[in-house]
Amino acid sequence: MRVVVAIPWRPQPDRVYAHGLTVARYRELLPNTETLSVDTDHQPFCLAGCRNKGVRLAEDLGADVVVIGDADTLPEREPLLAAIEGAARNGKVNLPYTAYWSLRGDGTAQYRRGVPLHKCNHFEVPGACSGVLVATPATWRAVGGQDERFLGWGAEDAAFYSAHVALLGSEPVRHPGRVYSLTHESATKEGPQYSANFALCFRYQQAQGDPDAMRALIAEREAVDAERAVGRA
Repeated sequence: MRVVVAIPWRPQPDRVYAHGLTVARYRELLPNTETLSVDTDHQPFCLAGCRNKGVRLAEDLGADVVVIGDADTLPEREPLLAAIEGAARNGKVNLPYTAYWSLRGDGTAQYRRGVPLHKCNHFEVPGACSGVLVATPATWRAVGGQDERFLGWGAEDAAFYSAHVALLGSEPVRHPGRVYSLTHESATKEGPQYSANFALCFRYQQAQGDPDAMRALIAEREAVDAERAVGRA
């Protein structure tokens, strides 16, 4: 089975260290796996667009399973391997964690001094569904990919979660374990784009129980993506 890791990444001074640690972590846990850092031409940064592009690039490389990992989030070995095996056979998006630990400044400093991840100070984020996603390219397409109208910070993961429930009939599959988010300067969480992101996410949540409504919402987005592609040509 061929696995490729795709990490959305646009360099920012306060995040460079986290990206380096994340790449090193995947090379340690999956030593024979190619790791891609992926960006798009979206302005501002589009995490959803990077994830979609990462899956396409991984598929072009012959990947059976893609690990889509944020550039600040470190998985554990056994849950990650379980999620990869699960994704290859269950047709769902798999999450290699049941607990999402934000290390914040103090825990990140401890880790950088050599403290094991599971012993670092942290805040557990309830209900997290982001950070590390594991899927086959076919499963990613079956959920419609992620919506590239989500720009800047926020809400693409909650929307994707709702699409998964609507179109695949269940939540993503979780595997017991933890992921650990490193600290960095927070993205802007206000303004028109931030408000638009959460208004769009609300539409996804409203469609979660209605597969036809979800397909219509994804078709609407695909039309926008097609117009954008024409504009770039």
